[in-house]
Amino acid sequence: MTLEDWANFSNDAVAAATAVLALAWLASVAQWAFGSKAVRVERAVAAAEPALVGGGSSGATPAISPSAAEGEAAEERSDLFGRIAFSLTVLGFLVLLAAVVTRGLAAERVPWGNMYEFSITGICVVLGGYLVMVALLRVQWLAPIVLGFSVVVLGLSMTVYVPAGPLVPALDSYWLVIHVISAMVAGAGFLVGAGASVLYLVRTRADARGGAKGYLGRLPSAASMDQLAYRVTAFSFPVWTFAALISGPIWAEHAWGRPWGWDPKEVWAFITWVAYAGYLHARATAGWKGKAAAILSLVAFATFLFNFVGVNLFFPGLHSYAK
Repeated sequence: MTLEDWANFSNDAVAAATAVLALAWLASVAQWAFGSKAVRVERAVAAAEPALVGGGSSGATPAISPSAAEGEAAEERSDLFGRIAFSLTVLGFLVLLAAVVTRGLAAERVPWGNMYEFSITGICVVLGGYLVMVALLRVQWLAPIVLGFSVVVLGLSMTVYVPAGPLVPALDSYWLVIHVISAMVAGAGFLVGAGASVLYLVRTRADARGGAKGYLGRLPSAASMDQLAYRVTAFSFPVWTFAALISGPIWAEHAWGRPWGWDPKEVWAFITWVAYAGYLHARATAGWKGKAAAILSLVAFATFLFNFVGVNLFFPGLHSYAK
């Protein structure tokens, strides 16, 4: 295949992966919807007196009410859509991985030399990390957030598409590979932590109003989600430290002859580092947990997103598209 063929295959694969992941997101939403219905029916049946067949004789067996049967059907549909969502997520990840690899073959280099390539490769890392955490930590309940974020980023990546080609001299360094890989791994962890924080806030609000209802009642406890957000962020922060404060300055030294130049990208990478350092420090020393910690986690993730999107598009600099 020619380089143009690889590039066309990559473009088609990105479009296909976006469509598959959109279907996976719809399936995950359907899982939530049927799960909510099953929980409502289960509570309605539990609140009712069980009817007995045979006038309450010793040999009587409980009758299955239409509501109970309806709840079982909703539970089965929820499980079915959950399996469909997971299978489509795996398929979407594999198709996107093929897109990333063929983009690299088309460009004859690592496929993260611009914002488009960083977007598709970053989402590939996010999905891979999510699937690993599903296997290890059973975090399928994060599917609507992770998949929704992935579809939006892949869709928006088309707006900054550039044809495959060689790197500009400033980017042609193995330190770029090291720097970007570590940044993407950290970003995947930050996304999962932010998703857990969002659902923690929703769950605690529901609990305060008389108990979580619907699918929220099937999620892990608020304390478990709070702990997951902390653990994932505690893992990701050292990786981001390496990306932003070690490999990034070394790459800048090789590219522009100085490790730090107050470029907007460098400044916001440091702001993100400070925000997450503040989150972890508050939890470790001040004992912050719960709502305050979750809000601080989301503020930190907002700085990460702005560093990724806002700086690249709106602030002129060595790393951005703005003029």
